[in-house]
Formats: sequence, C-alpha cells, structure tokens
Amino acid sequence: MRFLKPMFELGRSRFVFYSPRDRDSMAEVIADADLVINATGKYYETKHLVEKKGFPFFDYATNYSFQETNVDIPRTIAELCTELQVDNLIHISSINANPDSKCVWTKTKYQGEMAVREAYPWATIVRPSQLFGHEDRLLNWFANVAQRLPAVPLIDGGHALTQPVYAVNVADAIQKIIDDPEKFEGRTVDCFGPQDYSYKELAEFVYDITGQTPNVVDAPKDVAKMAAKGLNLMGTPMMTPDLVELWSEDFIPTMTQEEYDAQPVKDKIFTLKDLGIDAVPIEKIAFNYLHRFREGGHFSIAKGYH
Repeated sequence: MRFLKPMFELGRSRFVFYSPRDRDSMAEVIADADLVINATGKYYETKHLVEKKGFPFFDYATNYSFQETNVDIPRTIAELCTELQVDNLIHISSINANPDSKCVWTKTKYQGEMAVREAYPWATIVRPSQLFGHEDRLLNWFANVAQRLPAVPLIDGGHALTQPVYAVNVADAIQKIIDDPEKFEGRTVDCFGPQDYSYKELAEFVYDITGQTPNVVDAPKDVAKMAAKGLNLMGTPMMTPDLVELWSEDFIPTMTQEEYDAQPVKDKIFTLKDLGIDAVPIEKIAFNYLHRFREGGHFSIAKGYH
C-alpha cells in the first residue's frame, strides 16, 4: 500500500479498508466502480501462529490458502461485479493456469478463471507469464538465494522452461484494456516475453551480471521438496514445496506467436503484439536492478572508481 500511495495525483486515488472474508466491505469498495481489476494473489499460502496444548504450545496454521486466494475471492469479486452492475472486470490469472498441474497454485489459478467466467462471463482474463523487473521474484530470487543460502537449487537440473515478461509491458497491456474495455469483453490476453529460457540459463545470466559465484546444485524434485518444507516456515519463504512443483514444469505459452496470429478472429486469444506492445527482453532491463548484488557495488570492477 505504501508503494502505491505516492503514484497518483492528489485526489485521484482512494484507499478503503476491506476484508476479502467480508462480502459487505468488498461490496462497499466495488459499488461506485465502473471497472474493477482483480490482482489479488500470493505465491505461497500465508500462515499465522495458533496456540496448541503441549510443548512448544504454538503451531503454524494456514491463513489464506491457494483455494481462497485464487478461487474463492475472485469468485466473490465477480459475483459482486454482476450484482452491482459494474461495467467491466479485469481478472489477472497466469499463463500456465492448468487443471492438470501438480502445482496447487497453478491448478487453482485455472479454477479461479473458471469461477470468474461463470459469475461474470464478459470478464477480461489477463494471463502473464513470470514477471521480471525491479523487485521481481524471478531474477532477484537467484541473487538473493546466492547471498543467503549455502546452495542454489536447480530443480531437476533447471531444465524446465519459462518465458518471462517485463512487468511494465503487462501494466501497459492492462492500460490498453482500460482504454477500450468493450473490445476485450469476454476475451483472454496472454502476456509473455520474446524468448524462453531454462532456469539454468536464467541462473547463469543472473550470476554473469552480479559476479556471484554460488554453489549451484542439481536438486532432484523430491529432495528439493523436503528442503522446502523447512524454508516454508519462514515468514516470506524463499522456497516452498509448491514452488518446487511450479519450477519443475514449463511456464510458457501454449502456442507460439505465429499460432496466436493464425487464430480465428472470433475466438482469438490476444497477445502483447495484438495490443501494439513490443515485448522487452530481459537483457535490456535486468542489469538496472541486478548490479546492486555485485560485491563492492556498481563500479567495483571499473578502474578509477575505488
């Protein structure tokens, strides 16, 4: 919230308390809206401490589950948009939403799309691939793990593929939809970058920029999930068993750009190209925020600056 407040001109934003478990408070927020964007989500299930009998007298309990965050809350928002006659709804999902995935996050993302479509059939579904950019949880993850953990795990050798998209490109796409929402009613917009990479290639790319020399290990999925169970107890976990499942599957579009272009107009799934947006490659952006991980800072390898 504190990051959002300074991003608006005076009087152009209004922040109202609501609870996603309080339908009335959500209705109060939505009631005056012409267009609603649902961007709720979390890559891990949040937790809180609860009392228990016997030592150590406390235990972790799930606060918001993937089911509630990715399915129940979006359904409630869509139902309220229908009841309150909101003109347009944009729902942010994921390009790898899949009912058959072993990753619960991925599976519930798909179920969330279906729930929104059922309650508000003319919703626009935006499905980005993994995001990169300042404060991302993709490229920054490799650099942070290299600093904090004794080894950087690559699940099953890091051979799974991902096709990251620049976060600003996704924001631009949402803005295009807002400018002409009727054009995108009931449609899907897939947002992905210009090139796919394996997680191993991303790790090499990041460490080439940062100059870090971590112990990168090939971690079988079952072994990584055991380690992730311990890391999952952190307040903001760096790795969870469900993330291990996510990283063991490809995170890429279901079609090539050429196949997207060849779709019939009636049922076409839009892409950044259709919106007139040129997808920015990671090579143009990543250095701007990864060089801070260099030992000694930005200028440490240049003569005359130290």
